[in-house]
Amino acid sequence: MKKILDLISARMEEAFLACGYEAHYAKVVISNRPDLCEYQCNGAMAAAKAYRKKPIDIANEVVAALNGMVEATNIFSEINAVMPGFINLCLAGGFLADYLNGMQKEDKLGLDEPGQGETVIVDYGGANVAKPLHVGHLRSAVIGESIRRLGTYLGYHMIGDVHLGDWGLQMGLIIEELRERKPELVYFQEDYQGEYPKQAPFTIAELEDIYPSASAKSKKEESFKERAQQATLKLQGGYAPYVAIWKHIMAVSLADLKKNYGNLDVNFDLWKGESDAGPYIPWLIQDLQEKGLARESQGALVVDITEDSDSKELPPCIVQKSDGAALYATTDLGTMLEREKLYAPKRYIYIADKRQELHYTQIFRVAKKAGYVPAETPMDYIGFGTMNGKDGKPFKTRDGGVMRLELLIADIEEAVYDRIRENREVLAEPEDGTEERAKAEQMTEEEARAIAKIVGLAALKYGDLSNQAAKDYIFDMDRFTSFTGNTGPYLLYTIVRIRSILKNYQEAGGSAGSAKILPANGAAERELMLELTRYNEVMVAAFAELAPHKICQYVYELANAFNGFYRDNKILTQEDKDRQAGWIQLITLTQDVLVAGIQVLGFDAPERM
Repeated sequence: MKKILDLISARMEEAFLACGYEAHYAKVVISNRPDLCEYQCNGAMAAAKAYRKKPIDIANEVVAALNGMVEATNIFSEINAVMPGFINLCLAGGFLADYLNGMQKEDKLGLDEPGQGETVIVDYGGANVAKPLHVGHLRSAVIGESIRRLGTYLGYHMIGDVHLGDWGLQMGLIIEELRERKPELVYFQEDYQGEYPKQAPFTIAELEDIYPSASAKSKKEESFKERAQQATLKLQGGYAPYVAIWKHIMAVSLADLKKNYGNLDVNFDLWKGESDAGPYIPWLIQDLQEKGLARESQGALVVDITEDSDSKELPPCIVQKSDGAALYATTDLGTMLEREKLYAPKRYIYIADKRQELHYTQIFRVAKKAGYVPAETPMDYIGFGTMNGKDGKPFKTRDGGVMRLELLIADIEEAVYDRIRENREVLAEPEDGTEERAKAEQMTEEEARAIAKIVGLAALKYGDLSNQAAKDYIFDMDRFTSFTGNTGPYLLYTIVRIRSILKNYQEAGGSAGSAKILPANGAAERELMLELTRYNEVMVAAFAELAPHKICQYVYELANAFNGFYRDNKILTQEDKDRQAGWIQLITLTQDVLVAGIQVLGFDAPERM
């Protein structure tokens, strides 16, 4: 189904061409003065310079041409040229209603599916094994999940990869710390010839203590750090005892990571890590040398990446340390080789902390220079800002530590539960109020907890995604869990309100059946209808720009438009049954669009709140 802006622009292009002007001047946009019109075309101003005419004269010509076109007069109720050369447009009520009725009949509400099955790799998550997920992992997971869902919804073959940090120095640190704590383990007996135990020599709790202890020790004891570096090299070289320990670390860590990502409703198609790039690295290093791209610098191998268009010289990409060890850049490049071999993606999307921008610039350029990724394949990097506390500093626990993600989720669920418990009578507010209030009072503890879990996740994810990814934001528990304002709970409450109306309508014997949405009968109704027409355009643009916050803004504005319509119209007591049935169809479409929006953002709505 065509976007409504495309339909409007097509008529405008015909008018510009009919007047002898080039079609590209005919672009139509949503009006920045909704008090004057709904859409506008500013092309006459630009055309005036090219054709040496007054903008208002061109605008008047185009308006006259539009008024002479039958199709245009069916679309527009008003077409005006105003000084200095704007063309103001308002849609005909019948055309607007017909467009919404068309949306209801189409799969995915008439959404364009530009993906056409193209494969897109989304690299997000990026957690290190042997460590619990903490608040610093929230943004990559939430942003990446929404982009993966949105791309899938638009018809792309999205492949989400957690890309774990499982092959670097932290492995050597764990191995050496484990050696000091449990030197009797067979992995540290050089003459051991038997099979290695299937049971891990540590629990997840022990593992989560081992790594930070080892990391702190390496900063104080140079000898310990050197032993850890050697252990890392031996692991990467395939030393069997250390590989066996590594497998234990992976098994224990993955179980915990999958549980915690599951609590966020974040899903990955691939659970790969840096280690999967290992088989490609020897060839990679040799190839970069043979192509003359890698050079020696202080014993290390580096690839220069600075291009003529750069305003300053960028540091080279280090692909091998002086001791022969691989780095993140090396494994990332090796991972690209594997992805090209297995999936041949048409686009790459990486989500990581914005402080890693240089790293991604380096590996993207090396990949293109070496021909590992085709020159025409887009490689996008979304660098996100930090989640800060109310003091403006990175979010911490009360004692100053880094908060575990599972504790943050638990805290926000508890905050939502408290609001539900305190406001049960207020939260349900259908038109007559009586029955739903009684049901609210009967809500069991179990149901309240289940609802708090759903609403809490919406509060957390929407609180993050509603901000532009690159910007830092303040985590405000009170604001994020509020049932009013620009929040996840507000959106869910709006959906629940619509469902309550639809249920009451059906229970009263109403049936919209084959009824159609009618032309608007008031300003609030028309505003709701206009918001609904933006659905297709917003979804496609949000993916093209990798901007989930645009979907957040849209569903919030749509929820506001519905609530304005709800306040102005008594839907269940409307005496005109045709008008009532049309309203039922209208709010059903509103519900469907809101649900589509929140599902690509990564959360759902409960049946009641």
